[in-house]
Amino acid sequence: GSSIMPGKVNPVVPEVVNQVAFQIIGYDLTITLASEAGQLQLNVMEPVIAYNILHSLELLTNAVDVLRTKCVVGITANAETCRKHLEASTAVATALTPAIGYERAAELAKEVLASGKTIREVLAEQPDLSEDLIAQTADPHHLTRSTRSRLAS
Repeated sequence: GSSIMPGKVNPVVPEVVNQVAFQIIGYDLTITLASEAGQLQLNVMEPVIAYNILHSLELLTNAVDVLRTKCVVGITANAETCRKHLEASTAVATALTPAIGYERAAELAKEVLASGKTIREVLAEQPDLSEDLIAQTADPHHLTRSTRSRLAS
């Protein structure tokens, strides 16, 4: 909990990961300066360089493990919320750009934002856009498949 807001849960694990990142940035600077201080093939700074590299690896390994076990494991996507965000997104208009041009796609995106309608609803109101074009460009599965799988179909 939080000391000033009852019930608040502080994001301590991500904060720890940030602290580790800042520490490693410091180690990186130490490594850089120590590397620059060496003369020819004899670098008396090798111990501090090795220590900072190895300690960085240890800190990162531990931080990633804690982040994975305490924060990431168990996260699941809410399919319905994701679908709603996708339908409300104007990003689909970008897929229309090759077919209808940038200006028209931008106009349709602005209409989606102004009207609160989904991109599919706005596209369906356009008499000059075929249902096939709308289905292909507004289909999230088509838009999110890899290029290789799109070429295969």
